[in-house]
Order: sequence, then C-alpha cells, then structure tokens
Amino acid sequence: MSDPIVIVPYDPRWPERFRKLGTALREALGEMALRIDHVGSTAVPGLAAKPIIDVQISVAALEPLHTYRIPLEKAGFVFCAGNPDLSKRYFREPPGDRRTHIHVRCRGSWSEQGALLFRDYLRVHEDDARAYAVLKYRLAEEYRDDRATYTEGKASFIWGIMVRAHTWHQEVGWQPGPSDA
Repeated sequence: MSDPIVIVPYDPRWPERFRKLGTALREALGEMALRIDHVGSTAVPGLAAKPIIDVQISVAALEPLHTYRIPLEKAGFVFCAGNPDLSKRYFREPPGDRRTHIHVRCRGSWSEQGALLFRDYLRVHEDDARAYAVLKYRLAEEYRDDRATYTEGKASFIWGIMVRAHTWHQEVGWQPGPSDA
C-alpha cells in the first residue's frame, strides 16, 4: 500500500528545497538539461499541496535514455521504468530523502509547456488556485488511500484551468520565463 494522500498548507520552505535540488540536478546534468523547473503545486506560492517537490527537466530528446539516466542515478535518483506516461521519463528521490518527483520531458513538447503554463497561470490567478486547493483537500479526505481516484478526481478541474490558461496565454503573450535552475 502506498502512503496516504495528505494535503498541507503552503510551506514557504518549498522554493528553497527546490533551489537546492535544482542546483544538484544542474551539477549532475550540466547543459544536457536545457531547463530545470519547479512545477506542480509546491511551485505556486500560497497553494496547498502534497509536500512533494516536482521538478521538470527539459531535454532535447527522451532517447537515448542513458544520456540522462546515468547521471541522475549517479546523483542517487531512482528511475521508475513502469511509468505509463510515455511523454516523459520519471525518477524519484534517493532512498531516505524527502519525496521528490522528477519528470524528464522533451523541450517544447506539449507536456513540458503545459506544466509550465499551468504553474504560471495559477501563480497569477489566486481564485483558481484557491479553488484547486479546496478540491485537493476534499479529494484527499475522500480518497486518502486511493491515488488513482484522487488523481482522476482532479482531471476535469485541471482541464478547465488549462482552457482558461490557454486563453490567458494568448491574451498576455505568455512564454516560459528562464529556467529555474
């Protein structure tokens, strides 16, 4: 059985945890990592979240895998070969470290850009971020031990945000800013 789903209030230490992690990842990957970004709920100031730092590493191509897998494993990260999302490669924290999810995606891909757009949209649309937090608290309470159903429960809300984020990005000319690390 996996750990129960727990949503906690925003922790102002999350950005610093990412900075340390981002620095270590930059040292391990060098210029192979075209971008290293803090994504997910812990990257949105004020947003309640599972206390898991999500990192997106953008690379030129997902294959050959060994070009980034070897340096990440040397840095202690664990490759998760069974990830069903073929638009990325997934790694976890070194054993015994705080929970971390590393998503390796192709630079410029829809999944890479979507993660950045979702984060940036929520950073400037506090009402939507608050509504997302309310939903996550409710789903975590209802599906504490069922990650799949918890995740499915967020899907329609996330897609609604993405529709609004798409309109917003056209209105403001959104482009991803510089890499976070």
